[in-house]
Amino acid sequence: MSDPHAPVDPQAVIDELTAAPDDYVKVAVVDVDGVLRGKYLDKAKFLSATRSGFGFCNVVFGWDSNDQCYDNTAYTGWHSGYPDAEVRIDLSTMRRIPWEQDRYFFLGEFVGTGSQPLDVCPRQLLRRVIERAAASGYEAKVGLEFEWFNFAETPHSLHDKGFRDLTPLSPGMFGYSILRSSQSQPFFDALLADLRAFDVPLEGLHCETGPGVLEAAILYSDALTAADRAVLFKSSAKEIGYRFGILPTFMARWNTDLPGCSGHAHQSLWSLGAEGETTDESTNQFFDEGDPRRMSDTFRSYVAGQLALLPEILALLAPTVNSYKRLVDGFWAPTHLNWGIDNRTVACRVIPGSAASTRLETRVPGSDVNPYLAVAACLGAGLWGIEQGLTLDTPATIGSGYGVDGVERLPRTLQAATERLAGSKAARDLFGDGFVDHYVSTREWEWRQFNDAVTDWELSRYFEII
Repeated sequence: MSDPHAPVDPQAVIDELTAAPDDYVKVAVVDVDGVLRGKYLDKAKFLSATRSGFGFCNVVFGWDSNDQCYDNTAYTGWHSGYPDAEVRIDLSTMRRIPWEQDRYFFLGEFVGTGSQPLDVCPRQLLRRVIERAAASGYEAKVGLEFEWFNFAETPHSLHDKGFRDLTPLSPGMFGYSILRSSQSQPFFDALLADLRAFDVPLEGLHCETGPGVLEAAILYSDALTAADRAVLFKSSAKEIGYRFGILPTFMARWNTDLPGCSGHAHQSLWSLGAEGETTDESTNQFFDEGDPRRMSDTFRSYVAGQLALLPEILALLAPTVNSYKRLVDGFWAPTHLNWGIDNRTVACRVIPGSAASTRLETRVPGSDVNPYLAVAACLGAGLWGIEQGLTLDTPATIGSGYGVDGVERLPRTLQAATERLAGSKAARDLFGDGFVDHYVSTREWEWRQFNDAVTDWELSRYFEII
């Protein structure tokens, strides 16, 4: 497993690949929905691309997760002819795919005119927020964890069944079950071993409550590495599952009667040294040993920033129509703008610990997030709170965070959240007009597709009676 902080010698990577017997290299980029889009490149073409980049059809920012082309975006569309956009390969992301005979794999990101970062590229967006943190003397450490359901199905059987009457990997509600993991031990073993070999190490893996639902905590790292690992985790879990006849889903909530699936984000800010990097002397800027809650003023401003901006950035943390079916009272997901100490019913769970472990867990994101956008939103909102000198005046929630009097509720629909994002001056300052305008258009499209669809709920409710 590579050290995410270790400097990467680009020439050493190129020399290693040149000497390798492999004929093809796998590369991937991430679209607005967090879906990996990629291709195999002949090794000679790839080596050439390490110097000058390569073209990738910009339709990946011009269509939705079902490859339906937007009719309302300016960046690309039928009006532009969907030309190629330039992708630059990040050689520091080199890893080997253990389930593809150790094939070399790299992530890329998009650049625009003059080789400047493309403003609609999610990975570039996160880079900009990371640079903002560095300018204030901080490096973020981030750890993401995901819950997801698994079914004894294939893509073909899923579609043949019309997404109904699916067979879960295991029956019943059995959180933290040792028995259930034993029943699917080859799958568990593959997740643990293959993901670590793919440089997506897990800190923990266990059964959650629900039929066939698992939870994985990805080892924390710097913010960009954390988002890279999260994107690769979601795709890899599916690829590994296919080998065992298992189909995972990271849908936020797939069943009305069951809890949804989270994508919680753990964060802390660390001081940068004179060279602009964390060192052995770097300290956790969230920790204050003299405070009863071990919270520094910086930490309080960070939490206050998130609470202030959560309604305006929610569309980045809850990006689909289905996301809002998870954010309901009593189903292990937050619904209000509140915080608390080690309280799993609030939006911002403060975890006081040692100088190394004190951190914030933002519990709003679901497992359907684009990790780059979720990390950028959480980190950006927290930094904004520090920059604005906000104070954490809202009292900590003790007990249930659901339905607390006088506490604002999160927006209830993707439409409402998108409207808040569109009008947010803070979001435009943090993420830029180009990104915000494009992303808002994609969410407006998503909402329109939902409104135009006739659902099973409508059929069962109205078909016979009305």
